[in-house]
Amino acid sequence: MSSRPFKVLGIQQIAVSGLDKTRLRSLWVDTLGLELSGTYRSESENVDEDIAVLGAGPLKVEVDLMQPLDPDAKPRVQSPPLNHVGLWIDDLPAAVEWLSSQGVRFAPGGIRKGASGFDICFIHPKANDEFPIGGEGVLIELVQAPPEVCEAFGKLT
Repeated sequence: MSSRPFKVLGIQQIAVSGLDKTRLRSLWVDTLGLELSGTYRSESENVDEDIAVLGAGPLKVEVDLMQPLDPDAKPRVQSPPLNHVGLWIDDLPAAVEWLSSQGVRFAPGGIRKGASGFDICFIHPKANDEFPIGGEGVLIELVQAPPEVCEAFGKLT
């Protein structure tokens, strides 16, 4: 493998899902004590979510509590229940270019703005013949880290 031109800094988010996000809120917010910080709704992504957070500042981690707008429509955000993991990336365009050259399969849509306003893209949960590296059943979101996140993680290393 050639030299990796980017760094995975840390966890940006995890997304958990079910048919009823009020049950998820009961666990994550009411019982575990995470703070609700917003909501996100998208017809094209078939999702209605509450955004809970833990931690503070640039090292804050989101826990997205997701339910489908239509349980019978695709994408089926409720399956699997651990919908995806988001990783902070210091240079998203360089990461996508390099990972593609290494055979990583990306989900359709390319780099775009995500629900939190950061540039994102997704590593597909399944490999194929053309791209033999996938998430092995896990959807992985790559998130462009803003300067304050890069700086905060830089102080830890």
